[in-house]
Amino acid sequence: MLRRPMETDPLKLWERYKERTTFHPEIGLALDLSRVDFADDFFETMQPAMDRAFTAMTELEGGAIANPDENRMVGHYWLRNPALAPTEEIRGQIESALDDIKSFVADVHEGKIAGPDGPFENLLLIGIGGSALGPQFVSHALGQPKSDRMRLWFFDNTDPDGIDKDIEEIGKTLSKTLVIVISKSGGTKETRNGMLEAKAAFEREGLDFAKHACAVTGEGSMLDKIAEADGWLKRFPMWDWVGGRSSETATVGLLPAALQGIDIDQLLAGAAACDELTRQPDASTNPAARLALAWHHCCNGKGHKDMVILPYKDRLELISRYLQQLIMESLGKEKDLDGEVVNQGIAVYGNKGSTDQHAYIQQLRDGVPNFFATFIEVLEERSGELFHVEHEMITSGDYLSGFFQGTRKALYENGRESITITIGDVSPFSVGVLIALYERAVGFYASLINVNAYHQPGVEAGKKAAERVIEVQLAIFECLMRRDGNPMSVEDLAMETQSVDDTETVYKICEHLAANGRMDKIDGEGQFDGLYCLPRSDENEFPIS
Repeated sequence: MLRRPMETDPLKLWERYKERTTFHPEIGLALDLSRVDFADDFFETMQPAMDRAFTAMTELEGGAIANPDENRMVGHYWLRNPALAPTEEIRGQIESALDDIKSFVADVHEGKIAGPDGPFENLLLIGIGGSALGPQFVSHALGQPKSDRMRLWFFDNTDPDGIDKDIEEIGKTLSKTLVIVISKSGGTKETRNGMLEAKAAFEREGLDFAKHACAVTGEGSMLDKIAEADGWLKRFPMWDWVGGRSSETATVGLLPAALQGIDIDQLLAGAAACDELTRQPDASTNPAARLALAWHHCCNGKGHKDMVILPYKDRLELISRYLQQLIMESLGKEKDLDGEVVNQGIAVYGNKGSTDQHAYIQQLRDGVPNFFATFIEVLEERSGELFHVEHEMITSGDYLSGFFQGTRKALYENGRESITITIGDVSPFSVGVLIALYERAVGFYASLINVNAYHQPGVEAGKKAAERVIEVQLAIFECLMRRDGNPMSVEDLAMETQSVDDTETVYKICEHLAANGRMDKIDGEGQFDGLYCLPRSDENEFPIS
């Protein structure tokens, strides 16, 4: 696609700003596309594709099977307006779950549900992917340390050192810690591991884990059965028509937010208001459609450029991580809906302004032009009294705004396109707006490039590969146990365990186990000439777990 020359005349840029910026006071948002150099007839050219995207979205919200791989509907939009749900059963499930959240949270805050040493003060969320990224973003954006009802920690990985760090920080207040374990299937290994680690930590302190735990999971899942059998405090539903990356307005996100003390009604209201606006089939006024079209122009509809997210607000620091999953997991697909290999997607990264001006802005301006930027501007500086740092009239926030405008100008002058989203403040309502805006834009863009935004075959492939590593490790243990302490080389272990095709995996496993004292290594002449065996315990047994 041929590129138009950058507009450099300041007065013409001002006119273009007025023409290409849409203001949406009903949701407190403005979208500025003036620094995106699409042709004047670009929206007209894209109208047929955009009409198809509007139709697909209408069908999606009507309950069409949008994820044929799993024969599932996709209904995160119903969460903000249950009246739109395609059946009374689903509507009732949404409303009942919200009532259950509010009732449970009230009992926790009032101390009716408490730990052995008094009311719960801490919340430990165990989940991964969408079960952690959304709650982390919202918690960081909306938390108020002096007034939060509970302090949050996250087990969002299967890293033992990270788990130990969090448990150590919680320290003696573990008895006042409530745990939420989140997994739709109940079989996610990272979450299962975090749950077992947490359970062990509670038991070391003489605490009954079940009296501290609640689950957010699918009905009848492995986790659901464990929670029921062990008598956990509460089980909340996850429905198969809500994907993890779009679950922040489901029980996944609402429960921890409400426990922290965040106004979830306003979060839902912001998302619902944005849904209503972005449901309108008019790309001239629909900000999600305009955002998707801008992405299409910047990436040539083929992901040719990365998306850099630059929020000029500390509270929005985690939005880039949240959007990484929402956008990359939704759009990063090998095949399109017709089965053709297209290798689609948009790479997303970012941190925050003005921090980035002392990090990678140098490359963004002068280096490889393989990106477009999205600036997120927040008008409100702070909720407290203003403080002047210069001339009794200049604030720190004035500098933040200046750095935003200066960086945007410096990038554009050097041929780097950018989008600017402006919101009035960082509140539950505005965060709900941002969540809904990007969810809808992703859905529209997926239609424009003809991919399924609602499945993730690559993620499943990675899980299967990880399971294979564990299978090989167990086979190595069994093989070395049979050798009764006699050491073996990597190649011999691969042969004995029928893992010749995974010899590198065998090597990595042995090195990992040796580094953690779970295997003895006898060094050889070269890096790959070592011999490995299991260490014997005092009882002449092999400690393999």
